[in-house]
Amino acid sequence: MTIMKTKKAVTLKTLTKSSVWDIQESDVFRMLDEAAKDADFKDNIRHYTDILKSAFDIETITVDKPEVVEKYENRGYKVGVVKVSDSANEKWAVKKKPIHRVTDLTYENIRHISASQLVEVLERNFGGGWESLPQSIQDIIESGFDVSTTTLPSSRIHRPGGMYEKKTSDGYEVLEIPKGTWTEAIFVKAKPETERPKMKFDQDFSNSGNGLDDEDDPERDDELSDKDNYKNRDDDEDDDNFDDEKISEEIYRTQLDEDPVELSDDLNIESDDEGDDNY
Repeated sequence: MTIMKTKKAVTLKTLTKSSVWDIQESDVFRMLDEAAKDADFKDNIRHYTDILKSAFDIETITVDKPEVVEKYENRGYKVGVVKVSDSANEKWAVKKKPIHRVTDLTYENIRHISASQLVEVLERNFGGGWESLPQSIQDIIESGFDVSTTTLPSSRIHRPGGMYEKKTSDGYEVLEIPKGTWTEAIFVKAKPETERPKMKFDQDFSNSGNGLDDEDDPERDDELSDKDNYKNRDDDEDDDNFDDEKISEEIYRTQLDEDPVELSDDLNIESDDEGDDNY
C-alpha cells in the first residue's frame, strides 16, 4: 500500500524565506487576514513583513485615490487592505519579485523555479558560457540543479548517441551557446528534494507520556546532566587508580606474543645492517 504524503498548509506563522516563494499575491492578503485574528499579530507583524518582503515588493498606498491604485495595478501589483492593528488599516500594493537575471537567484528561491525557467534566466544573461558566471551564482544554481556542460564543433553537438541526446532523454533542459564554429551546451535538471530521515535514536527517546520531546523536557535534562557528572567522576577515579605495574606487565606480554618468525626476521635485518656498517 502506498502512503501519500500530504503537505501541511502554509500559514503566516510557518512561512519561511524559502517557502514564501511558493505563494502568490492573493495568498499574502489571505494569510494576513487570517493572522490578524491572533492576539500576537500586532507584535509580530514586522517579522511577518520581513519574510514577505524577501519574495514580494510591498508598498503602502498613502494616497488612496482610484487613479493611484490603477497605476499600481497597471504595474502588476495586487492591491488590498491589511489590518495592522485593532484600530488601523493600511492599503498595500503587493507584487511577486521577478526572477529575470542570474543576480535574482538566491539559495531561498532556486528550488522554486523549474529547469526550463532557469534556462530562460541563463539565456537572458549569457554570452560567455557557464564559466563566465561568478562562482557565487554557480554555487546557488548547483544547490538546486544538476549542471553539466560540453563544448563541441557545432556540426557534432547533435550527433546521434552523443551527450546531447543522452542528457535530453534523461530529462535535462539544455541551453546552447554558439561560439563561432563551436557550441557550448549547458544541461540542467532539478535535484530531487531530500528530507533528513528520522533516526531510530530520536524515536527511542521520545517522551510520549507528556507530549514533550526529550530536548524540551527539563527533568530529562537534569537526569542526563547527573549521569554525565557521575560518569565523569568514574573516569576521574579510574585515572587515580592507574597501575604502572599492570601496564608494564601488559607491554611485556605483548612483546612475548609477537610472531617468532617476524621477530627472527627483524633480528636478521638488524644483523645485516650491522654488517654493512662494518664493511
